[in-house]
Amino acid sequence: MFERVVRRIRREYDRRRLKDPHWADLFEEDPSGEVVSIDCETTGFDVKKDEIIYVSAIRVAGGRILTSSAYNAMIRPESAAMRADAIRVHQLRAVDVEAGRPMSAVLPELLEFIGGRPVVGYWIDYDVSMLDRCVGRSFGFRMPNRRIEVSELYYELKYRKAPQGTQVDLSFNAIARDLGLRQLPAHDAFNDALSAAEMYVQLTDMKARGRTIPRDRGADVATAIAH
Repeated sequence: MFERVVRRIRREYDRRRLKDPHWADLFEEDPSGEVVSIDCETTGFDVKKDEIIYVSAIRVAGGRILTSSAYNAMIRPESAAMRADAIRVHQLRAVDVEAGRPMSAVLPELLEFIGGRPVVGYWIDYDVSMLDRCVGRSFGFRMPNRRIEVSELYYELKYRKAPQGTQVDLSFNAIARDLGLRQLPAHDAFNDALSAAEMYVQLTDMKARGRTIPRDRGADVATAIAH
């Protein structure tokens, strides 16, 4: 809650300091109800030093995932070296991203694609933090879009009324398994953005219909006894 308050304050501060009116629409939430699922692959996992090397963004409109018009871009890092721990995750090497475009060319396109729509993702704060550095450096503000974290939606439907001490699993695989989603190859920006979009569609539909995700009652009982 505190972080969301801070983001709202920063958002208003950035709005008032906005130098280029071209980006003013980003600060007004799109009235269409559409959202954009995003995912980034990076040179490493330090949001202060590493850079984005691939980004995927997929619009979701009225429960429809618009994969045919998704935005995808390979990005050539400016200065950050590819870290071995990140390469092991996404399998992208320095040679693979050499043909990518500079972030200065990709970023305006990406912001136009997202517009004022809320952004959706799994671990969405990480992706937005990576993008914030780029947006700030290029345009002097931080992404003002409302964030929707799919693991928070999942928590609300499965664990909000769980007994104290219940073991909580908010992993990507746990969410996909409970929702019966197909297992796409992980740590690919497009696949991860698509999976997050599918999670969002199912979870918001379940919430609208008043449905919850069943827990293992046996595990709840065992946990309650142990505590």
